[in-house]
Amino acid sequence: MMRTVRVLGGALLLLALVAGAAAWFGWRAYTAPGPLAQPAQVVVPRGGTEAVGAALLRNGIIADSRLFAAASLLTRGEGRIRAAEFAFPPGASLRDVLDILRHARPVQRRLTIPEGLTARQIAALFEGADGLIGEMPVISEGALLPDTYVYQYGEARAPIVRRAEAAMGAALEEAWRERAPDLPLASPREALVLASIVEEETGLPEERARVASVYVNRLRRGMPLQSDPTVAYAASNGAGLDRPISRADLDRDTPFNTYRNRGLPPAPIASPGREALRAATRPAQTEDLYFVADGTGGHAFARTLEEHNRNVARWRELERQRGGGDRAGANAAPAEPAQGGAPAPAPAPRAAGNRAR
Repeated sequence: MMRTVRVLGGALLLLALVAGAAAWFGWRAYTAPGPLAQPAQVVVPRGGTEAVGAALLRNGIIADSRLFAAASLLTRGEGRIRAAEFAFPPGASLRDVLDILRHARPVQRRLTIPEGLTARQIAALFEGADGLIGEMPVISEGALLPDTYVYQYGEARAPIVRRAEAAMGAALEEAWRERAPDLPLASPREALVLASIVEEETGLPEERARVASVYVNRLRRGMPLQSDPTVAYAASNGAGLDRPISRADLDRDTPFNTYRNRGLPPAPIASPGREALRAATRPAQTEDLYFVADGTGGHAFARTLEEHNRNVARWRELERQRGGGDRAGANAAPAEPAQGGAPAPAPAPRAAGNRAR
């Protein structure tokens, strides 16, 4: 009898030692640093533990997919494993990996729409964004607010477009609500059109309100806006012009040619940012009617045609000294009176769309 008790006791002790050793080795495998040497982002697929383990093994996050499957089964009460893109730190243990899969925030990707892009350029940006899926909705010119938008891998393009449209609507509504009195603008839509021109004319924040004042003053006087970017928009069909505008561009009869047509063009020519919207609705108080590139990335402003032509001459001399020749050509010639007796401003001598940012 005593011998039987001793045998059973020994067996139980052995089992306890084996179980303890297994638990110790299991815990060590569960908490030991993993094989990952550098931070990594991995898209975890749908399809269950086997598919997830295979993806983690393939990307060097774990060393053994069977241990991962066992650990996920034993800890299933801590939550489900999610399919998404996750960031893993170097040396992440199985415990760390499972915690990330169950509780961490998926990787937040960012899509930045810079100020001044056209609808065609923005669509190309969405099409090329890594991780986005689905069809690209048709977008209207100037409809999306330039900003940085956060998304996750596998998210559809359409909801992000709707967010950018809503952001533009809110920004435009705010700018219109806080507009200066007596603007020669009949609606928020006209403010958006003017803001898009301002956005394309200058990339210097300190110049936006003054550039806007030039166009507001011209609108009040019934003068043609004579904005190079509107001509460039028509010449490139909204794709962005990679050359200086030509005399043929200036002579082309399109609704966007503000040399041939008075008033604002029929639609925006790009997506303006918040500051351009603010400048268009709260322009500086000036008597300026003209501006021309000053050779330093900014512009020289003028109230009279005589003063403007002196600025043009200075710019040409700067170009001559730099060995660039007279790249402005006829565009920088002294302006002649427009129909109705109002002096027509000479366009800024620069390559269309070549903004100083």
